[in-house]
Amino acid sequence: MSPASPSAGKTERLLNLVLALKSARRPVSKQRLRESIDDYRAAASTEAFDRMFERDKDDLRELGIQVHATVLDPFFDDEVGYRIDSSETSLPAISFEPDERVALALAARAWAGASISGSAAAALRKLRLRGVELDEAIPAGVEPRIRTKEPAFDPVHAALLARQPIVFDYRRADGTVTTRHVRPWALKSWHGRWYLAAYDLDRGEQRAFRLGRVVGPVRKKGKAGSYQVPPGAGVEVDLRGGESEEEAGTAVIRVRRGTGHSLRRRALREAPVGEGWIELEVPWARGRTEHDVAALGAAAVAMSPDDLVAAVRAALDGAARAHSGTHTEVAR
Repeated sequence: MSPASPSAGKTERLLNLVLALKSARRPVSKQRLRESIDDYRAAASTEAFDRMFERDKDDLRELGIQVHATVLDPFFDDEVGYRIDSSETSLPAISFEPDERVALALAARAWAGASISGSAAAALRKLRLRGVELDEAIPAGVEPRIRTKEPAFDPVHAALLARQPIVFDYRRADGTVTTRHVRPWALKSWHGRWYLAAYDLDRGEQRAFRLGRVVGPVRKKGKAGSYQVPPGAGVEVDLRGGESEEEAGTAVIRVRRGTGHSLRRRALREAPVGEGWIELEVPWARGRTEHDVAALGAAAVAMSPDDLVAAVRAALDGAARAHSGTHTEVAR
C-alpha cells in the first residue's frame, strides 16, 4: 500500500482536530491534543508541535471554523484550553419547496450524461439521507439534458474550479485562429452549446468563447488559485448574439396543479380550469417560453398564440426523435 500524500495526511489531522474540539464537553488543553492526535504526537519537539498547531488553527479559520481559547483554571491563567462552538459549524435543517425539489431532480437528470455525473449523484444521495424527497415523476424524454461533447469542456472546467489561467487556440467566426490567454470565470450552456466567460489577459477585458471553436488542447498557464473571480462574473456576458429572447406579447398556457412553478411565478393571470389544471397568462419570450412549456411534457399545454403552439410541438417532436431515433409526431 502506498503511503498517504502530505495533503491527505494534513486533511486527516485537521478533521481529527475538529472532531476532538467539537466532541469534548469542556475546553481541551494543548497537551491532551498532542497526546490524542497522531501527527502531533509524532512532532520532533514541543516547538515543532506548537508551529503545527498554530498553522492548523489558521487553516481552520480560513475554512470558517473558529477555534476559541479559554482559560482552564481561573487561578492559573497560563493554562489554556481550546474548543469549537458546535453552533458555529452546524447547518440548520435542510428543507426545499416543491418547485426547488423539482429543480434538483431536473438538474441531476440534466447532468446524468456529463463528466460530473458522479458528483451530481453523490449530492442527491446526501440529500436523501437527510430526508429530502425529490420529485422523480418528471416526464422522461423531454427534460433538458446537458451534454459536454466538446473536448475542451473537461480541462476548462477543471481550470475554472482551480482558478488557474489557461491558454488555447481559438477559431473565430471568420475562420482565423488566434491564441488566447484567459482566466476562466464561468461556464454557460446556451442552445446546446457551451461557452466560457473569461478575462482575456491579452485584451484586458471580459470575453466569451464558444468551446466548440477551441482548436487543439487547452494548456495550463500559471498557478492554481492565482486569481479571484469577481462577484457576478459572467452573468452579463451576452452569449446569445442574434438569438436573444424577444418579447412577443403574451401567451396562454395550462399546467397541472403542483407543476409549472417557474411559469406561475411569471404569470400575469392565473385561474383554475377543469379538474387539476390551471390556466396562466404569461409574457411570451421567443426562445424561452416554448422550452419552459416543453420541459413539462404532459403536465403543460400551450393554448395560444399559434406560433407558440407550433414551437412547443416542434420541441417535443425533436425530443421524441432524439430519444427514440425515429420521427414521432407529437400532437397538441
